[in-house]
Amino acid sequence: MRIDRILGNRRPVFSFEFFPPKTDEGRQTLEGTLADLKEDTPDYVSVTYGAGGTTRERTVEITKWIKENLGIEAMAHLSLVGEDEARLVEILEEIQAAGIENVLALRGDPPRGETEWKPHPGGLKHSVELIRLVRERFDFSVGAACFPEVHPEAPDRESDLRYALEKVEAGAGFLITQLYMDNELYFDFVEQARDAGIGVPIIPGIMPITNFGQIKTITGMCSATIPAELERELEGRADDPEAVAELGVAYATLQCSDLLARGAPGIHFYTLNRSPATRAILAALRAAHPWTRATAPV
Repeated sequence: MRIDRILGNRRPVFSFEFFPPKTDEGRQTLEGTLADLKEDTPDYVSVTYGAGGTTRERTVEITKWIKENLGIEAMAHLSLVGEDEARLVEILEEIQAAGIENVLALRGDPPRGETEWKPHPGGLKHSVELIRLVRERFDFSVGAACFPEVHPEAPDRESDLRYALEKVEAGAGFLITQLYMDNELYFDFVEQARDAGIGVPIIPGIMPITNFGQIKTITGMCSATIPAELERELEGRADDPEAVAELGVAYATLQCSDLLARGAPGIHFYTLNRSPATRAILAALRAAHPWTRATAPV
């Protein structure tokens, strides 16, 4: 089922994001994680796309496996890095042939070891161009990314919002946020997006903290911030990984509960290919059903 239709028919929508492993052993681990999460009946699962197409074949393969073997709706990511336009069309044809109906269209980050993003000589320059290509030549439900803390390369919030609006005008039917840890960033962004004319669902992307060093690295890479109080508590537990994970799960549960109680359309979990934290949070949310307190959708 198309994700834009899922979002139109259900509230809240819960989804999980995974990255394709590069080894057979990693794939076995991921399949075990996915099998566990199947019991939690997510509305859809997304599979990322490696820089330069490094995991392209596994992205399509695993996305197809999720849809066919697990019976869960799936979305394949696609980025511009390392691909010319003709190859992008071929990949989209592969995704379509696999029976997948959903694509997350991204520009993508520079390949590992590079700091500057450079388009392929025969490729596209911006995610808006990819969204337009998909909408003109295929019948996918198309999603795109947005940034509550402003894209690292954007000069200011206004230009970032204008670009997000261009994605929607090109055909993106929903937006998923970059990870963030202060809910006011999300609600401020949604309010500004609505004022700018963006009317599609904006899904908050949440990454439960399970490792302090890891989250510091990830937030540094994507220019996300950790609230000072949370960072202080994490630092105080840095020598106790179990305590860090417990705090991370507790914080993410509170964060998600607040989002849903204030009208967010759902939660997109960045799982890092692990299930325990996400399963615990989702179980707590479904037990408390905070969305029933929402007075209006955002």
